Amino acid sequence: MSSKHVAIAGIGATEFSRDSGRSELRLAVEASLSALADAGLSPSDVGGLATFTLDNNDEQAVARALGIAELTFFCRTPAGGGGGCGTVALAAAAIAAGVVEVVICYRAMNERSQYRFGQPSTVGPKLVPTSSDVDASWSAPFGVATPASKMALSARRYMHVYGATSEDFGRVAVTERRYAATNPAAGFYGRPITLADHQASRMVADPLRLYDCCQESDGAVAIVVTSLERAKDLRQAPVAVLAAAQAIGPNQVGMASPYTDNPAQAVESRIVGDQLWKRSGLKPGDIDLAILYDHFAPAVLMQMEALGFCGPGEAPDFLRDGAMEPDGPLPVNTHGGQLGEAYIHGFNGMAEAVRQIRGNAVNQVVNAARVAVTSGSHVPTSGLILGSA
Repeated sequence: MSSKHVAIAGIGATEFSRDSGRSELRLAVEASLSALADAGLSPSDVGGLATFTLDNNDEQAVARALGIAELTFFCRTPAGGGGGCGTVALAAAAIAAGVVEVVICYRAMNERSQYRFGQPSTVGPKLVPTSSDVDASWSAPFGVATPASKMALSARRYMHVYGATSEDFGRVAVTERRYAATNPAAGFYGRPITLADHQASRMVADPLRLYDCCQESDGAVAIVVTSLERAKDLRQAPVAVLAAAQAIGPNQVGMASPYTDNPAQAVESRIVGDQLWKRSGLKPGDIDLAILYDHFAPAVLMQMEALGFCGPGEAPDFLRDGAMEPDGPLPVNTHGGQLGEAYIHGFNGMAEAVRQIRGNAVNQVVNAARVAVTSGSHVPTSGLILGSA
């Protein structure tokens, strides 16, 4: 059995907020139970769990809280937001290998109320530094200590090489906020912005403005993965996993490494894309819409190019022509993305891709049958192509 015989059978989520008022374990369980109910399954059907190394919820605690009697497969993928699609890839591999029949992929986080990824990380004294500590020594002493400051270097290089402007980044934010404004689940529901608003927002890390940066959110999303054969007998129409991939590029150091050959390109996304097209037998022109990881607005333009939706340096013109709009050639982040809906490390983007294929998304793309999804950019990255079964 290959990943093409694996499907997403259920999706579930909590509300997205700035203060959930409850533990991350409870969020994980709520989202998982919601996903199981969506699929028409019960905890007794679940044999596996997959999440991030960053997730604070131990598998034994999640299994116990859900009432899973026998957990026979559990795994984690690294790289923060870069691992979202990777959890589905790992679940699909285990199911295809016959190791397990049903896996819940989950991510639960009180990022806004308990800790802030946008702040510099602090590390206490250590007897022996880790490899991550050594990597950080190449950037943190020089003030490059936050995700925004790291991504700013790549964004500035992109502007220098290809002539992109801050307004080009702003068009990503404006379009996604327009989608979010009609999405009741979005943090910025009913709150669109204009390009002038974007340009007036404060500078966070030059050239990144506030509206170029994703939200910091509390919430959880869960996804139920099983075999395509079993999914056909469940409550929802199955969404097939047509391809899955992960990638780390050359000389990758932290986020948006300045030590790569071309910091103006999303190298990891290009490697992921090459695998997705090869494994699915599809090409960029076969895709109806894309859910592209948008921790920062410039990453969306770079991913469009890396995945082959346009050539290097062509994304700004692509956007000016309305590419991301619902009736454009490539609608992008129709839920509002992490800039507009919530930042759940890409999991809410995967859920939106499922809704689009089911045909019940808030900003539904007509006849959506194939969706490219990425998780992460400028970090160890993963991606999926999902399609109608």
